[in-house]
Amino acid sequence: MATLWHGRFEGGPSEALQALNDSLPFDRRMFREDVAGSRAHVRMLARVGLLSDADAEAVLAALDATEAELADGTFAFAEADEDVHTAVERRVTELAGDAGARLHTGRSRNDQVATDLRLWTKRELAELADLVTRFQATLAAVADRAGDAYLPGYTHLQQAQPVLLAHHLLAHGWALARDVDRLLDARTRTDVSPLGAGALAGSSLPLDPDATAADLGFAARFENSLDAVSDRDFVAEALFALALLGVHLSRIGEELILWSTDEFGFVGLDDAFSTGSSMLPQKKNPDIAELARGKAGRLVGHLTGLLTTLKGLPLAYDKDLQEDKEPLFDACDTVRLTLLALDGMVSTLVLHVDRMAEAADSPYAAATDLAEYLVAGGTPFRDAHAIVGALVRAALAGEGSLADLVASDERLGPDAAALLAPGVPVTRRTTPGGAGPEPVAVQKARFADRLDAQRSRIGA
Repeated sequence: MATLWHGRFEGGPSEALQALNDSLPFDRRMFREDVAGSRAHVRMLARVGLLSDADAEAVLAALDATEAELADGTFAFAEADEDVHTAVERRVTELAGDAGARLHTGRSRNDQVATDLRLWTKRELAELADLVTRFQATLAAVADRAGDAYLPGYTHLQQAQPVLLAHHLLAHGWALARDVDRLLDARTRTDVSPLGAGALAGSSLPLDPDATAADLGFAARFENSLDAVSDRDFVAEALFALALLGVHLSRIGEELILWSTDEFGFVGLDDAFSTGSSMLPQKKNPDIAELARGKAGRLVGHLTGLLTTLKGLPLAYDKDLQEDKEPLFDACDTVRLTLLALDGMVSTLVLHVDRMAEAADSPYAAATDLAEYLVAGGTPFRDAHAIVGALVRAALAGEGSLADLVASDERLGPDAAALLAPGVPVTRRTTPGGAGPEPVAVQKARFADRLDAQRSRIGA
């Protein structure tokens, strides 16, 4: 078959040009969106009188047959099919004859591909938001399973204060909630139909882009045809949302790597979600967590690459924009696989709560509680900080245990020393959003409400 632009040229494209230009190997995954866009376009052409009812019926039947062949793998691609749009139009023309040759009336591949990609992105972002929500539910379930278990909270990766394990897990859950917001917000700005913009300037034919937008389920149609065919902000936004989601998954992965080491020993890994060593028989490796950490760099790279591609492009369409799909497709695939694997890994964790408590029960982790005890008695915080810091220094220098030094200090005494007992400090975190039992119970309920709201938003 000749190219879609053969009339202007005496000969066909070189092999080098065709190899560089063809996007079929990766854009064929948009075949459903391409067929859907073509159906809406055909129905509109018939409504405005540019296509007879008989021709429209023939083309729609050919589109149905073409989609079925693509779906079941029986579609025969031709050498000249440079992209999915060419392949679909060729097959429709083979099936519908002259009527199929009218399919592209009033349409350019410029507005066609932008429409396909927006349809694909809308669906994918909603599905990924749903997967994130399911992973958040897994974190919440493990938080419930953890009960009153507590572990050290860290700053600078140094033990700071004890926190409930549920609080720590939900910290990741709230970060993921922002990711869901970003995915769905990006989807909202994706929800604009470019179909009808043509190559760049619209058409002299009586097209009805509002009708095709409504037919395809878009919230609105484009306002400016130049912008419509050149805009890839929605791809950049999606890649940013996915990159930041990848960063959050990487942080979860990093903590699981640390927690599963012998040195921490906070969790055990299920055999189904870990790997062994080809040389070391004793090993159980957290490969899922490491890959989650590693994939973040890939996702950030996709975002950086696309922004660099877009930064110097003049209006309207440029072939550079073909570089939008591979990073977007790969980013979505990468995030999907990472979410599924991490979900399984987290849901099957063995929680070594005794080891967590042992690590969190250092009396030094209650130093802030001692300072706040003095503050409650009227001591200025800076003075209280200095008093407790001096006692910690003395204990570390071997002058006595911190508990004994606190008990014998006239400014503190036995009541203050009791704050250092195992399991006590974590119960003293009482402020809203804090890490103690009371605020965490409230937080769990609020998190459950947030998940319900996300599910409703995704469903809508």
